[in-house]
Formats: sequence, C-alpha cells, structure tokens
Amino acid sequence: MTTTTAPTGTATALALAGRLVDALSTRSFDVLASCLAPDVQLRALVPPGPFELTGAAEVTERFRRWFGDEEEFALVDASLGDVGPRTYARWRIRVAGSHVVEQHVFLTCSDTVERIDLLCSGFVAA
Repeated sequence: MTTTTAPTGTATALALAGRLVDALSTRSFDVLASCLAPDVQLRALVPPGPFELTGAAEVTERFRRWFGDEEEFALVDASLGDVGPRTYARWRIRVAGSHVVEQHVFLTCSDTVERIDLLCSGFVAA
C-alpha cells in the first residue's frame, strides 16, 4: 500500500522520491542507482550506530545489502511529502514473514538525489 500526503515540494523531487520508493519495493537496484547523483551523500542512523557513505555505487550497495537477499520481501506502507525544501519519504517493509523494518529519509534533490538523511528502526519482530 502506498499513501501520499499532500506534498508541496517540487515535482522533480517528489517524482525522484517516488521512483526511489518504487525501485526499493521491487528491489530494482539499477533503477535506485539511477535516482542518485554520482556523489550522493548518505548519513544514516541505524542499529548499531551512525555511518556515512558517499557515491551512488556505495549507497546502492548498502540498500542491496539490507534488502537484496531477503526471500520474503513486501512493501507494507510508504508515504511521501516535504518538510520545507527537503523531500520526505518513509517506507515499512516486511521481511522473512515475521520481521519489519521502517526507514524515514529526508532527501535533498536537484535532477537526482544529492543527499539522503536516513533513520532506521532496524529489523524487528512484528
């Protein structure tokens, strides 16, 4: 299920966020990579702690590492919107039938996603 709040951000930024969520939901990592600037910056707070990555290949590989090998995988819910000049996306994914993970991201966009600030719940029993 995908829900969209009443966004007021640019059409380009919201379209990029939508493409990113759609790519993640189908695990189309090549499409996900195409949404990212070559020098995209990712700052993330996840269990067990914060980390930073730079570059589309590294960021894409991290998403592949998190979600690429799961046999059971389903996007349960997602939403898009904006907070001032930043675009907001949130998704909840069910994996292995009994675990969920929820991630919230704030994106800085131009023609591609230039920066991702991500907060992750970790993989938790549902």
